[in-house]
Amino acid sequence: MNYQVLARKWRPHNFTEVVGQEHVVKSLMNALQHNRLHHAYLFTGTRGVGKTTIARILAKAINCENLQDFNPCGECSVCRALDEGRFLDLIEVDAASRTKVEDTRDLLDNAQYAPNHGQYKVYLIDEVHMLSGHSFNALLKTLEEPPPHVKFLLATTDPHKIPVTVLSRCLQFNLKRLLPAQIATQMAFILQQEQLGFEEPALKLLARAADGSMRDGLSLLDQAIVFGNGKVTSDAVSNMLGTVAQQPVEDILTALAAGDASTMLEKINEIANLTPDFSDVLQQMLQVFHRIALVQQIPSAIAQDFDAEMIAALAVKLLPEDVQLYYQIGLLGQKDLDLAPDPRTGFEMVMLRMLTFRPAATSAPIKPAPSQHAISKAQPIQQKSVQPTVVSEPQVVVTSSASTHHQPPDITPVQTDRLQATGNDWASIIAAMGITARTLELANNCALESIDDNTCTLILDPAYMRTTRSEEALKKALEAYQGKPLKLIFKASKPTVDTPAVQLVKQREDRQQAAVDAIASDENIQTLKEHFDARVMPGSIEPVKQ
Repeated sequence: MNYQVLARKWRPHNFTEVVGQEHVVKSLMNALQHNRLHHAYLFTGTRGVGKTTIARILAKAINCENLQDFNPCGECSVCRALDEGRFLDLIEVDAASRTKVEDTRDLLDNAQYAPNHGQYKVYLIDEVHMLSGHSFNALLKTLEEPPPHVKFLLATTDPHKIPVTVLSRCLQFNLKRLLPAQIATQMAFILQQEQLGFEEPALKLLARAADGSMRDGLSLLDQAIVFGNGKVTSDAVSNMLGTVAQQPVEDILTALAAGDASTMLEKINEIANLTPDFSDVLQQMLQVFHRIALVQQIPSAIAQDFDAEMIAALAVKLLPEDVQLYYQIGLLGQKDLDLAPDPRTGFEMVMLRMLTFRPAATSAPIKPAPSQHAISKAQPIQQKSVQPTVVSEPQVVVTSSASTHHQPPDITPVQTDRLQATGNDWASIIAAMGITARTLELANNCALESIDDNTCTLILDPAYMRTTRSEEALKKALEAYQGKPLKLIFKASKPTVDTPAVQLVKQREDRQQAAVDAIASDENIQTLKEHFDARVMPGSIEPVKQ
């Protein structure tokens, strides 16, 4: 008997055997349970994830004579005929080879006739996006009002090419890419049933190479069995794929975490003897960096990782900021591999770049060494160290010219002694109250006329728009400051003395002018102006914040 490839031999025959598409399987089984079957289904997803397989299982389920928990029984005449490819009521079409409108019309001409053996006549159209525009138009009317005994099952890898008029008439299911762990588990199960020896690391390599496709994974597994003469080993799979196993990658990253350049280059030399694809090695490292960053931010993600032990060990050795830097360097380094003299040289430079530009262990700032060259050869001048003139920023707490005493900012709301040190200095009272936001803005724009145990009178410019909320907040703050109820009165008039807001503006202007004067009188600036015709850009001078 001719050999049957694993992808066909181990194709699922019922919903229970489907791997990794639980969201689709559950929906279809619920539809069968409640007899709510749609007349048209569209299965989308990348290659080899089970679109056509699930469509065939659904065609079998809706015609099965003896459903078992809403799963095809596999034993009735319908199930056997479907498995053997001789069920007349399943019309399976490859749209890639039958794109003409005449083919579609011939196909649909028989839709009006009742099924031959089953309950429904099922049209399974694979790669439906390959149909021409006229073919879609011919299909559209039948999709909109199909005979009660007809079901359409459509499958495609590119749903964006299907007209929206067709999409709107179908119940769409998007099949997910399979995880490497799901593919590796299925491979292990198949090899155990086939009684073939295998190594777990070899299956991990094959599962990653499958890139989310079960069919591609099983095709690679077939190739690995032949290459390894009946055994699936890590060395054989690495040679077959032209990749390296995970252990050398882990060793390189461990050396990188330790800052050991010699060990890192030694490991690169070891894997170079396997003639690997260095672009693939760098791709593996980027995947590891991504998983490390994920685990460092979300520790619970380690439970779903394919190489939990390796990721956990590296996540402890590498700092999160280092991981982000290495990932970015590796991502940009992929472009350099084709430009390097040879792939190994390009890969080594990427790794050395990671090692060179890693953040320093100390947080102390690195001071640049002073220049050893004269400023000008034609006109030598005395060498001086250019030191920036530091001008302090004005304090946030507003003060008045009549008093230099400041209250600490952490004053408690209720003051029994009324803070006698502030006297009637309005700026000091504002600082003592500890108010913020709109209330502070209102207070700063007022001038104090008088304050006693019962009344506080403030002078406010009529042009200033105050709100009831800010007035109430200021009144409560004054009462807390005084320790007793207080009446707050506002007089609409131009203040005759500087308000705290005006004082603050003047102080900032004085600071700014002091900074400009300090720069203008600086000897280094004068030297640069004299010998290099330098000038200070207007508006570029600011007081140094403290």
